[in-house]
Amino acid sequence: MNWYLKVLKQYADFSGRARRKEFWMFVLFNIIFALIAMFLDNMLGIAFGGIGYGPLYLLYGLFVLIPSLAVDVRRLHDIGKSGWWLLIALIPFVGIIWLIVLFATDSQPGDNEYGPNPKEGPEDFFE
Repeated sequence: MNWYLKVLKQYADFSGRARRKEFWMFVLFNIIFALIAMFLDNMLGIAFGGIGYGPLYLLYGLFVLIPSLAVDVRRLHDIGKSGWWLLIALIPFVGIIWLIVLFATDSQPGDNEYGPNPKEGPEDFFE
């Protein structure tokens, strides 16, 4: 949960690097909270007809849009790629798969043009 909150605190910080653990923990909690929002939409009867989600889900999606893009860009920076690589997702099928591969790639060792390697700093402050 601390990794999720860390990303939210860096709301619109597109500079620097994000290690794999930070990125994937954010993704995990993001999916959990989105499913909870969908569940609440359906339980409260406010889901849009036939699509399974409603205004709570949409508000949550808007709330995490900028932090999601920021952590995506920082994750790409961690492997030495520009944030513009997110646009590869626009290529049907192959783009999304390649982006997942990039997100799962280990950090570039040492410093790169986007900053120091977050793995080589002090021990995790969450553990």
